[in-house]
Amino acid sequence: MTPTKQRRFWALMAALACIMWGISGLFAKALFNISPEITPMWLTQVRMVIAGIILLVLAGFLKQHPIKAMTNKTDARDIIAYGIFGLLPVQLFYFIVVQKANASIATILQFIGPFFVMGYLAVTHKQVMRRIDWLAAIAAFIGVVLLATHGNFNHFALTPEVLFWGLLSAVGVATNTLIPINVLKRVSSLIITGWGLLVAGICLLIIHPAMPKIPNTPQVWLCTTGVIVVGTLIPFQLMANALRFIKPSTASLLDAFEPFSATIGSVVVFGLVMMPMDWLGSLLVVLAAMALNITPKKRKRS
Repeated sequence: MTPTKQRRFWALMAALACIMWGISGLFAKALFNISPEITPMWLTQVRMVIAGIILLVLAGFLKQHPIKAMTNKTDARDIIAYGIFGLLPVQLFYFIVVQKANASIATILQFIGPFFVMGYLAVTHKQVMRRIDWLAAIAAFIGVVLLATHGNFNHFALTPEVLFWGLLSAVGVATNTLIPINVLKRVSSLIITGWGLLVAGICLLIIHPAMPKIPNTPQVWLCTTGVIVVGTLIPFQLMANALRFIKPSTASLLDAFEPFSATIGSVVVFGLVMMPMDWLGSLLVVLAAMALNITPKKRKRS
């Protein structure tokens, strides 16, 4: 396979990974609709613990020495922080929004995450915001307002609770991006994600040890497997491999497939009714997040 064909193939795989992440929200929504006993807390605990163990076992098979990573105090500290302050909020709060609203809104609100990263870097690293960053931030804000009001500014279509958890989920996206930056230079992403998921899952089990009475039906376990396999294991591996062949900026642009698949799935499967202003708001948020990855080409001196 030629380098060009390789890049095209792995760009397609990265897009597929994003679509799978979007579809995982549909599996979660189906679970929440089955029984009130199935909660975001339970689903997050199950997803994190099982996926974390599987990823660490896989890392062991690949001779990446997952246990060794946790013997280094600095690496262990960063991985634990990543699990508790990065993976935990980005997954638990996402599922809360899915339960209280839908997968489409949950995914779109997470797209505000890069703006929290941008704000953090501007304050702590004195990173100068470009004109396009300001325009993107304004567009994202307008998009969220349109989603929250359907364009009718005298009425909120989203409850304050949904907006609260959705914005916390977006903050989780930011911490999920920022915390592992240094440890990723020393430890494989497979090990970091595996330990991060397992640590966060165990913390949730300690905080909330009571197990609900989950209906023992094929539909429940099929959807749960979908969340773990389709929403975690497969897309993680696809994206991790794809980043070896495509630019991170390309992968960031392909992220748009995630809210697209979640929205289309919510409309088709759950009968979600999207008003014209909802589509416009969704488009503004996604395009604004994509605009942050635009790097203007430097002019060549003649």
